[in-house]
Amino acid sequence: MRFPARPAQAPPKLPEWDPAWSRIVEAKTPEGPHSFHVLDTLEVLRTNGFEPSGTILALHGNPTWSYLWRHLAQATVDTARSGGRVWRLIAPDQLDMGFSERLAHNSLPTPHGAEVRRMSQRIDDFDAVVTPLLAEVASSAAPQDGVADAASTGRNGAASADTAASAEHPIVTIGHDWGGVLSLGWAARNADRVSASISLNTAVHQPEDAPIPAPLRATLAGPMLPTATVVTDGFLRVTMSLGDLDPEIKDAFRSPYESASRRHGIGGFVADIPVDESHPSYSELQRVGADIAAFDHPALLVWGPKDPVFLERYLRDLRQRLPQADVHRFELGSHLVSEDYDVAGVVTDWLETRFPAGGTGANAPSDATAASEATVAENATAAPARGVTSILDARHDDEAIASVDFAQTPVQQITWRHLWHVTTSIAGGLLELGVRPGDRVSMLVPPGNNLTAALYACLKIGAVAVVADAGLGPKGMTRATSSADPQWIIGELPGLGLARAFNWPGRRISVSPLGSVAAKLFKVETSLTALSRTTHHAQLPTPAATDDAAILFTSGSTGPAKGVRYTHGDISALAAVLTRVFDVREGTGLVAGFPPFALLGPAIGATSVTPDMSVTKPKTLTASAISDAIIAGHSTMVFASPAAYKNVAATASDLDEEQKAACARVELVLSAGAPVPLGLMDSIAEVFPNASIHSPYGMTEGLLLTDIDHAGVRAADATPNLGVCVGRPIDGVELALAPIDDSGSAADVLERGVDAQGHLGEFVVSAAHIKSGYDNLWATTAASARDDLEGRTWHRTNDIGHIDAAGRVWLEGRLQHAVTTPRGPVGPGGLEALIDSDEQVSRSSIVGIGPAGTQSLVAVLDAEGTDLSPGLAPLDLTSRLRELVAEVLGHDLTAVLVAPMFPTDIRHNSKIDRSRLATWTDHVLSGGSVRTKV
Repeated sequence: MRFPARPAQAPPKLPEWDPAWSRIVEAKTPEGPHSFHVLDTLEVLRTNGFEPSGTILALHGNPTWSYLWRHLAQATVDTARSGGRVWRLIAPDQLDMGFSERLAHNSLPTPHGAEVRRMSQRIDDFDAVVTPLLAEVASSAAPQDGVADAASTGRNGAASADTAASAEHPIVTIGHDWGGVLSLGWAARNADRVSASISLNTAVHQPEDAPIPAPLRATLAGPMLPTATVVTDGFLRVTMSLGDLDPEIKDAFRSPYESASRRHGIGGFVADIPVDESHPSYSELQRVGADIAAFDHPALLVWGPKDPVFLERYLRDLRQRLPQADVHRFELGSHLVSEDYDVAGVVTDWLETRFPAGGTGANAPSDATAASEATVAENATAAPARGVTSILDARHDDEAIASVDFAQTPVQQITWRHLWHVTTSIAGGLLELGVRPGDRVSMLVPPGNNLTAALYACLKIGAVAVVADAGLGPKGMTRATSSADPQWIIGELPGLGLARAFNWPGRRISVSPLGSVAAKLFKVETSLTALSRTTHHAQLPTPAATDDAAILFTSGSTGPAKGVRYTHGDISALAAVLTRVFDVREGTGLVAGFPPFALLGPAIGATSVTPDMSVTKPKTLTASAISDAIIAGHSTMVFASPAAYKNVAATASDLDEEQKAACARVELVLSAGAPVPLGLMDSIAEVFPNASIHSPYGMTEGLLLTDIDHAGVRAADATPNLGVCVGRPIDGVELALAPIDDSGSAADVLERGVDAQGHLGEFVVSAAHIKSGYDNLWATTAASARDDLEGRTWHRTNDIGHIDAAGRVWLEGRLQHAVTTPRGPVGPGGLEALIDSDEQVSRSSIVGIGPAGTQSLVAVLDAEGTDLSPGLAPLDLTSRLRELVAEVLGHDLTAVLVAPMFPTDIRHNSKIDRSRLATWTDHVLSGGSVRTKV
């Protein structure tokens, strides 16, 4: 099949494409002149009165073209209009791709064929196009079609002074797919003129012991390559299916490749994938990989983990080559991640923090990095001088009981001396096995003595514990583990089974010894039991307060679970809070039915008792189980979730006299995970008659923020306020409010004290024990941080509500669920608490229907546990609820519906998925069936 040469041409009219971006450029490549279609925003910028002060060089992969960068082009223009740095975007279509020149070919492409454009040639092509275009701005020449001459720089050589990157005019590369590795390679070879580099899903190294991803294996197989890529548009269509694209956008991507004569480049690109050492581009890829590893400028990696081609191992390799890189993962994103998510927004935000308008350039840390570092520094300063394991080390000869584990049969008690000996031995064993400070260790062990031993052994040598709750389910845990990318796994058999079934990363260590067959099946190298026999090392590594200690994953109730980074300083600060606020100190007996706090016992010198219960099912904690744990640990403090306490109260009649007496000795009862209603507090008080009962409010990012006691809940219950009262900030926590505007967005300004009282806003907190950032989520970390004039870093909680005149915090829902009515924003939680007070209502959800700013309030009631039928609520109930809302808030309920069920997080019944309910409500009010799945 012969493929004729064709010159470059401008694209036809396409959605989301500005024709003014298109240029045809003649470039002198080492092989001679060729014509390229280039997306270039220079003309648009100058038409709007802007002169570029920075340049982004973008390179697409296969089978896309510069249309891939249309959102980034628009975002840079919008950034200029809003007063930010003026970025020019240059994005050429590669030869034989997009609307660039089609070369003459006499045959279909094959991996070793002579008519395939090789990696080295493509890097040369890129250099030939962009180098002269960079000089245009330096010489203030107006953009024009013409001949671009790269001779002045030489092949991938250094640029002349007028095109070199500087703080005043940084040059940044970005690429995707195979354009990612090509652009990274060009950037590394031109580090003297490049300020930073960005890449979306790509690959640099194919491990010898790992198979080529299945989709590529199929395409590369014999005659399949030309058939799937050139003769038909199969490869093109499959790629377009890897994103949530509208039909017209898919058509736009396909527009340069309408016939086989225009698809040779697609096949040639696939044929140039170097799968082994015999491939013509193999050695070039190795050189590019080495060059990238030497690139020491700022970098950003944006990743779609659901990509079936560019798998996690390729991201892992890139992070090893670019250890300085910021990373942002869109956990549900696939290959065309920039089509699924606002990657352009992430890129422009990152560029703004790295290269602020009028800033200091490439060496300036990003806001997210700076905020994270500031938080780490604050926590290190505020933390006690002694480390997390210092109390455990100091009690190495103490024969008192340190920990009791009711999950073991028989019940296992260990002394401080034994716990110190075991953790020190395991720490040495881990070092001998190859675990190094900073290595990540996934903990697939339920709370108890085994988890305590594994965790504190890791803390002693500076390894980072990765903890993802089993309540996330296999899929959620797989996402979390892949995101954290641990080098090691320590697990019981159920966890090791999941790791094997879902191919989680990490070398495996079992808790107990396994037989040879089981060890081989689960790929287990050794056990904690074996490591505990290791001779103590004379000197263990000493982690710094600023070093990461743990990655704790959120519940995943409002999207994919996020890994929250805690440093040694953060954990020390949290231990200090417990000691200071709740008088938990050395000698305290602590029954921990709330897993995060079971692990803090050794850090504060408290005797920790893990009761007999399933940690993923809090309702399995009984009154007998908690009283037995109190007796075993001589405990005066109990910590559990509201769901656990509800069952404790329900089973209190089963207690014998000894157990009742043990409960009567408890001095402090804490509950976290959800607010505790007054009725449940009253029931808890009957079980623990002499205890002070507290319900702290917090989250994974800050486990203790506010506190309210039994009397405080009673007083709040009698107060006419909307929402759920969670008390006042605890000692060491500063709380501010970011007011919510009519569009539902939280303002940048922070209000404190009297100024913060009486209106709806997002709660923002600052404290020594707040997280140091989100793991591999650069944009999320940046978005969660706020700074004030005093240089203090604040964390956005995403929780909304108000502060009353007494300084008490009232929660009214999540920021993304705020309803924006014509009368102003409304927090759903406040109205829900009001509606739930009606005797016919079991629980409710408030959702907004309609455009932002003009939304109608709709109350959705749960049919479960009531005599209500799905559909419109009875007229008398509707009338009653509308009158109640109008009287208290002055708002009108447009409708009251009854849903057949409420979607909730599998572990947090209180966390209703309002987004799904809103979709269902809109469907029903538009005439759809009430039986439609919520």
